Amino acid sequence: MVGKSISHYEVLEKLGEGGMGVVYKARDIHLDRFVAIKVLPEDVSADAVRLARFDREARTLAALSHPNILAIYDVGTEGGLAYLVTELLEGEPLRQRLTRERLPWRRSIEIAASVADGLAAAHGKGIIHRDIKPENVFLTVDGRAKVLDFGLARLEAPRAATAVTATMSDPATAAGTVLGTVGYMAPEQVRGQATDARSDTFTLGCLLYEMLAGKRLFARDTAAETMDAILKDPVPEVTVSGVEVSPELNRIVAHCLEKNPGERFQSASDLAFQMKSLLSGHAAERPRPGRLEAEGPSGVRPIAVLPFANLSPDPEQEYFCDGMTEEIITALSRIRGLRVISRNSVMKLKETPKTTREISELLSVEYVLEGSVRKAGNNLRIAAKLIDATTDGYLWAERYAGTLDDVFDIQEKVARAITDALQVELSPNEQQCLAERPVGDARVFECYYQAWHLGAFGTRNSFERAVRLLQHGLDALGEHPLLYVGLAQAHYFAVEWAFEPREEALRKAAEFTRCLEGSEPRYAHALLALHERYTGSLLQAIRHLEDAVAANPGDVESLWYLGWSYSFHAGKPAAGTAVANRLISIDPLTVASLLPRAGSLMYGDFAQALAVFDEMHRREPGLRWVNLNRMEMLTRLGRITDACSVAEETIAEDAQDRFAQHATVFKHAVLGEREPMLALVTGEFASYCWNNPEAPGVLAGWFALVNERERALDWLEHWVDRGSINYPMLARLDPLLQPLRGEPRFQRLLERVRPEWERFVPRFQLGA
Repeated sequence: MVGKSISHYEVLEKLGEGGMGVVYKARDIHLDRFVAIKVLPEDVSADAVRLARFDREARTLAALSHPNILAIYDVGTEGGLAYLVTELLEGEPLRQRLTRERLPWRRSIEIAASVADGLAAAHGKGIIHRDIKPENVFLTVDGRAKVLDFGLARLEAPRAATAVTATMSDPATAAGTVLGTVGYMAPEQVRGQATDARSDTFTLGCLLYEMLAGKRLFARDTAAETMDAILKDPVPEVTVSGVEVSPELNRIVAHCLEKNPGERFQSASDLAFQMKSLLSGHAAERPRPGRLEAEGPSGVRPIAVLPFANLSPDPEQEYFCDGMTEEIITALSRIRGLRVISRNSVMKLKETPKTTREISELLSVEYVLEGSVRKAGNNLRIAAKLIDATTDGYLWAERYAGTLDDVFDIQEKVARAITDALQVELSPNEQQCLAERPVGDARVFECYYQAWHLGAFGTRNSFERAVRLLQHGLDALGEHPLLYVGLAQAHYFAVEWAFEPREEALRKAAEFTRCLEGSEPRYAHALLALHERYTGSLLQAIRHLEDAVAANPGDVESLWYLGWSYSFHAGKPAAGTAVANRLISIDPLTVASLLPRAGSLMYGDFAQALAVFDEMHRREPGLRWVNLNRMEMLTRLGRITDACSVAEETIAEDAQDRFAQHATVFKHAVLGEREPMLALVTGEFASYCWNNPEAPGVLAGWFALVNERERALDWLEHWVDRGSINYPMLARLDPLLQPLRGEPRFQRLLERVRPEWERFVPRFQLGA
């Protein structure tokens, strides 16, 4: 072929060869420029399938024009040969570079961000690449990265499609397998399921990991083992390879490589933005990696948004006023220049006789927002005023009138007026957050908060009424994501309080969570964390909680679970303290907010942990789970008589509930009463404990107290299987486990847990 001409292209030299053709350097005689010409071999030109694939690549490339995608100039056939003409690139394929060296983290991100930009352009045309790998990324001599080879590309099907659109028997995908790209397939591609833009995000994550770590992520001995690893094996952090990268970069890689497409970056443009933000040091306007500040940056303005008063003719409109309060708190909580007291704490001040100055001292804030709502039918009248608590003077006051459809505009106006009055400068991302609308239809907002108000009462009846209301909302208003959020929240709540059979509640909660399809990022990570907490990995739950807190620093429930999980499940008490400090600073009046602080002390200073639990009991004696923790700490301090007294007090209050069952089992254990204890840890109670995220780690110590070592190890191994990696607690800090520490089986468990604990890096840490 060298020395011959194809159409008006003079072939000069062979550049390379692959399964889909031979590439030559050529000269365009008409335009007097050098080009690359890709020719399908003669012996397969008659193959209709491969010709179709070749034509698909040509048509695909012709639809794209982007500096990070190989440019196409021409396509045609001549003398039985099909050919494709593209720009001629000078440089080398990324694979060639990686065979020589592991790339620095900054260069790796630059390349990955460029590839993501190119993919975003393709995805914008509905084109999915499906074959991102080092061979298909070219590094030019001027430092650019170009995406090559769209031979496996296809037009994206709707994300909700259920039909299989690409299978392992599909010639296009099979060709990719023969070419050795199995190690870069997304899980859904391995399964033969429908692929979309998020599939390219996964494969780009594989590429980024390889550049950073200097080795392939899913390299196994056979293709079958590689595919199995893609589907099942957890993804190690980049730091496991011995390469030091920031926690934020670790998070970006991990977020690309989620097994479930709904948990990945939802677009290549989002991924590109995150990586560019990391390069510029801004990290996408979220709290800096490794830092979760209790008080916020210097110059932060502390503010409390008091519950809006209901001036409506109908007293039942209270839920709407509470919803207004919640939405304004959430909007302001996402602004780094403000420290906003949570809804949990301010709702305790509803109709309080306290003065503004007393409220400010109680909550440690300087500014207080007061407001009222009058809703009559579809009409709204809203008043709000911002008060400087140190002077009792108004900084701003305004009245708004409109209809229900104006509620989101009014909320935004109030939030912006507050930031203006307090002279808080908003970043572009914060400006965008304030402009967001949770739903397009205000009736959906009304339905969600009415159900939320019902569910807050925490009874089986209120739960059932809330679910009926949300289901009616779906029927009447359509499938709005916020209604799915409400239903998922309700059924996870039902799991916690046994309002439904566990498996049924989890199935429904998971179904409603999947219905969100990434459309409600404000809630999605918190819901996914609950799902992992109840059915999957507690480490994965922590990662979702970290994302939830990064997206909404005022999410007190996620902060509560995260602070506790850092300490109890991950064995990272310094990170637990950081989150505990943040939580208490924005939710000071909720007694349960002290739990993460106690959790960070539980396996380091039993006396201090007991002091926190005692304070919680003093402030709110009705919290029976606090008594269970008091019993645990008293036991570890050797105060067995006192521990048994607390157990008896708990049993006497209500001998039938699970708290009493726990207390009874505990009392038998600490008194060495083996047979009565074993008789109780059976049936429904044993099943409940086995499925509870915390109970297996606790009951293991109780079994050890009665010398049931094998059973204790069964429960400990199950706790670790669920993702708990609290190595310090296991290895030395929990005295109840001392009888197990000489057991070979226990030593093997420690050997398994220690590397996991060592490489786990919390996103938020104290004093970082």
